[in-house]
Amino acid sequence: MPDVGEGLTEAEILKWYVQPGDTVEDGQIVCEVETAKAAVELPIPFDGTVHELCFPEGTTVDVGQVIISVNVGGGAAPEAPVAEAAPVAQAVAPAPAPVAEEEAEPKGRTPVLVGYGVAASSTKRRPRKAAQGAVPAAPVAPAQAAPATVAVPVSVPEQLNGHGPGGGRPLAKPPVRKLAKDLGVDLATVTPTGPDGIITRADVHAAAAPAPAPVVEAPAPTPVAQSVAAPAAAQAAPVVSTDARETRIPVKGVRKATAAAMVGSAFTAPHVTEFVTFDITRTMKLVEELKSGTDMAGLRVNPLLLIAKAVLVAVRRNPEINAAWDEAAQEIVLKHYVNLGIAAATPRGLLVPNIKDAHAQTLPELSASLSELISAARDGKTTPAAMQGGTFTITNVGVFGVDTGTPILNPGESAILAVGAIKLQPWVHKGKVKPRQVTTLALSFDHRLVDGELGSKFLADVAAILEQPKRLISWA
Repeated sequence: MPDVGEGLTEAEILKWYVQPGDTVEDGQIVCEVETAKAAVELPIPFDGTVHELCFPEGTTVDVGQVIISVNVGGGAAPEAPVAEAAPVAQAVAPAPAPVAEEEAEPKGRTPVLVGYGVAASSTKRRPRKAAQGAVPAAPVAPAQAAPATVAVPVSVPEQLNGHGPGGGRPLAKPPVRKLAKDLGVDLATVTPTGPDGIITRADVHAAAAPAPAPVVEAPAPTPVAQSVAAPAAAQAAPVVSTDARETRIPVKGVRKATAAAMVGSAFTAPHVTEFVTFDITRTMKLVEELKSGTDMAGLRVNPLLLIAKAVLVAVRRNPEINAAWDEAAQEIVLKHYVNLGIAAATPRGLLVPNIKDAHAQTLPELSASLSELISAARDGKTTPAAMQGGTFTITNVGVFGVDTGTPILNPGESAILAVGAIKLQPWVHKGKVKPRQVTTLALSFDHRLVDGELGSKFLADVAAILEQPKRLISWA
């Protein structure tokens, strides 16, 4: 599993595009994985024939684990003792095989291009300490039919944890160890059924199954206990149904990262939310005029486009709103650029990709950027880089018919604007009650660096621009 950067340590294999025996070429996409940031397609960095897929779809794999082996042919495989985790016939991630938990983590690892793993010369591990009574590993003979293919490391018990069958530590692959940890199962108490005495996932599940007990002696789990147990149970299988009355969905990937970020934001930054309701009829008329004109031909024009432009103009008039709180340095960081985030609901959860340097884009450029951003999010092609470095976010709850809300800040940002539904309502216009297009904006901001005056001025400016869209020109 390659190191995709941004501090990610694991990814879930969503789909394999190849099978054992398939021929692959350098740069060919072989699988799609989902990190805590986004879905990423991984290319293979060499030509050859697929020897083995080490993990099935739906498996969460740690960065550095071998996920695929390929017979590149021509030449013998490098000679190396099994204990040193020899490369597996040119793998996508030529990093050492998983080792014992007590081993030191590699230092100085050099991240490289996505799909090309980590440079082998930059990763070193401390020599293993043999356990008392451990059986030393025997060298693995190369396959006779395919000289370039070395036995898959994860299939050798000695490779798994640094102890032989005679050692005191149970044999299990890293994913199985993680499952046992999540379920609170002591591997020393599990009876192995796998080859060479290896503990399998089924063994762990069997050990985790509660023993029958009289109903009177089994206290009902409290709500707290249920909430703690749910994530562990969810990791045991993709979807678990209990008595056809409930379904448990594992919290992982984008949803897991979003949940952690929102909890961290809600309990770190003191949120304040202000609201403004106003007449947006003139902006709606401008949208229709732009759609029928030639200047925006072929581009998508909608209210969100003009709202985004109004936000950018309001940021220029109130630059302190575009800032971040640096807790470590105890500084307020003013950003002289706007990476405009747009919250997008996708099947994988809420994503907030952003348009880089949106403040410098013309209206046609902004329209093209919005269309590209939204299309990528809906197709599941948003890259991790597209979700990093945001400075201000817009979330459009109006598309669901919702009038307003109190949005939570995207971590690292000082403000977020929620756009409510645009509805035809009775409104006082030029001294008379008339049907007008009306909407409500809600601005949440970090009260550590945005006070009530600044937040109010910014929100009022956005509303004033959308009420009189000619201010997009006069205020720009």
